[in-house]
Amino acid sequence: MDREIDLALTPPGESDRAGGARLAGALNLDPDTARRLHARLDPKVYIETFGCQMNEHDTEIMYGILGRMGYAQASGPEEADVLLFNTCAIRESAVEHALGRIGQLKPLKYKNPDLVVGVCGCLPQVEGQTERLLRMFPHLDLIFGTHNIHQLPELIERARHERETVVDVWESMGPDGIPERLPVQRAGTLKAWVTIIYGCNKRCSYCIVPRTRGRERSRLPEDIVAEVQELGRQGYKEITLLGQNVNAYGKDLGYTDFGDLLTLLDQSSPGIERIRFTTNHPKDFTPKMVEAIARAPKVCEWLHLPVQSGSDAVLRRMRRSYNRRQYLDLVRRIREWMPDAVITTDIIVGFPGETEDDFRQTLSLVEEVGYDAAFMFMFSPRAGTEAATLPDQLPQEVKKERLQRLIELQNRVSLAKNQAMVGRVEEILVEGLDKGKADRVYGRTRGNKLVTAPGSADLIGRLVPVRITEAHIWTLEGSVVEAAVATG
Repeated sequence: MDREIDLALTPPGESDRAGGARLAGALNLDPDTARRLHARLDPKVYIETFGCQMNEHDTEIMYGILGRMGYAQASGPEEADVLLFNTCAIRESAVEHALGRIGQLKPLKYKNPDLVVGVCGCLPQVEGQTERLLRMFPHLDLIFGTHNIHQLPELIERARHERETVVDVWESMGPDGIPERLPVQRAGTLKAWVTIIYGCNKRCSYCIVPRTRGRERSRLPEDIVAEVQELGRQGYKEITLLGQNVNAYGKDLGYTDFGDLLTLLDQSSPGIERIRFTTNHPKDFTPKMVEAIARAPKVCEWLHLPVQSGSDAVLRRMRRSYNRRQYLDLVRRIREWMPDAVITTDIIVGFPGETEDDFRQTLSLVEEVGYDAAFMFMFSPRAGTEAATLPDQLPQEVKKERLQRLIELQNRVSLAKNQAMVGRVEEILVEGLDKGKADRVYGRTRGNKLVTAPGSADLIGRLVPVRITEAHIWTLEGSVVEAAVATG
C-alpha cells in the first residue's frame, strides 16, 4: 500500500475498531482483516505495572523501546496490540494482584487472537513462577524477566510467529553487562528516574529481591552523568537516583562510591534543580555519604532509611547486618549534618518470633527517631525466602493488632513533625493543579512533603517559596510568598 494512502487511512491515535471500519470501507475488506491491517499500520501497546519505582522505570524503558518500533501508547488494554504485565514479587499479595489482573483481561485475547499478551518483571525471575504462569494462563504469548528488557523487539517478533509461549528469562544481564542508552518514554516532564545500580547482594531473610534482580551491578559514572545532563537539556528539574541499595553504588567498580557520585552530579548537571535517591541500606550508609549529601546544594535532605524493626533479636533473624545502636548512630550523624533532614522508613510488624517486648522496642525506636513518615506492613510469608520457613509464625490477629498500634503512633509523630513546620517557608517544586482546580497547585518540599497552596497553572515547573499555614498527617497547606516569586 502506498505510504500516502497509509497516512490518509490511519489518522494518528485512531482506535483499531474505527480504523478497521475505515479501511474496510475504503478497500472493500472484511472487518477482521481490516482491523488486523490497521493494527499493523498503527500498532499500540499498553503496560500494566505493579510494584516499585524500579518496575515503573522499566515500564518507561519498554514504552521507549516499543516507541522506536512504531508503537503508540494505548489509552487502555482494550486498544492494545501488545499487552504487557510488568509484575512485582516482593510480597505474595502483589503476586496475587497481578495474577488476578492477568486473568481478568484474558477475554481480550479471545476477542483478538492477534493480540500479543506478555508477562515480564520480577515474577518470572522467581523459581517455579514461570511454570505457574504457563499452567494458569495458556493464552500467554510471551514471558520474560528483568534482565533482558533490551531484547523486547526480538521477543515480540518471536511471540508473533511461534506457536507456543515464548519464555526467555535470563539469570543475569549476560556477558555484555548493563545495556546503555536504551530509549525511555518518561511518564512526566518535570521529574525523572535514573537507575544507578541494579540488584542487591544482601540476604535479608524475608526478601526475594536478590533472586529477582540479581547481584549488584553499578552503572559507570560517566553514563549516569550523560543521562542526567540530557535530562537537564530536556527541561527536567528533578531526578531520583534508583537502586535496591543506592549506598552500595560503586563497590563493584572499585574506584568510586555513592558519595562521589552525588558530588559529581551536583557539580555537573545544569538545569537540574533537585537530586533525590532511594532506597538506602543502613549498613552501607557511610559518614562520607552523609557529608556529601549535606555539602551538595542540589541533593535534597530526604532520606528513606528502612529499619524494619527496633529489636536486635528480630534484626538478627531478618539478617539485616546492623543493630539498633548502629542505626541510631547513623540517624544522629544525619541530624548533626542536617538538623532539618526528613527521615522516613519501612517497618515490618509480626516477624516470626517477634515478642511483645520486641514490638515495644520498635515503638520506642519510632518515638526516638521521630520519623516523618513510615511504610508499615504486617509480615507475610514469601515463598522462596528463609523467613517463610522460620518457626514461631505469629497469628494474623496478633499482627493486625500490633500494626494498628504502630500506625496510630506513627500518625501522631507525623502530625507533630508537620505541625512544627507551620510558619516556616519551604521551597516547593510546583508539579500541577491540585485535583484539577484552576486556583490551587501542589508540589513537594526538598524533604519530599506534599504541599498544596493557592496558585495558578503558570507556577507549574517553578521552584516557589511557600509559607506553611496548616498541617495534616500526610500533607501540608501553605500560601505562596508573592514577593519572592515576583523577584525570582
